[in-house]
Amino acid sequence: MLEPVEDGPAVVACNTCRHSKTEREDAQGQRGGARLVEALRAVQSGEERFAGIAVQEMPCLFACGDFCTVHVRAPGKIGYVMGRFEPGEEAATAILDYTLLLSQSEHGQVPFRQWPQGVKGHFITRTPPAGFVAA
Repeated sequence: MLEPVEDGPAVVACNTCRHSKTEREDAQGQRGGARLVEALRAVQSGEERFAGIAVQEMPCLFACGDFCTVHVRAPGKIGYVMGRFEPGEEAATAILDYTLLLSQSEHGQVPFRQWPQGVKGHFITRTPPAGFVAA
């Protein structure tokens, strides 16, 4: 049921997410989550600054009221679940940029003024790292 992965900065994308609020799949019959995983991997592999961020995927993050959801995380840092993305290069770049900032921060809290425009309005929850709660 659980698959071990590297414990480092990562974007965990739901590969079964809906394409949009009203559509389960796109015109080619692919789920939005699968498209977002493709976009994340393409951007990550083409940008050296994202080399230290893993793109991981799993079925269902249980944020089904939203669509195209990801969990961004780094060891010992607050993580975030974000969603309602258009599954493409622009969203993938913003998600990876935010994950990079999160991984470089002291506790996983990135000042709002540094947020990439593409993640604003997409936050669903924040998750404390194991053994901690946010103060």
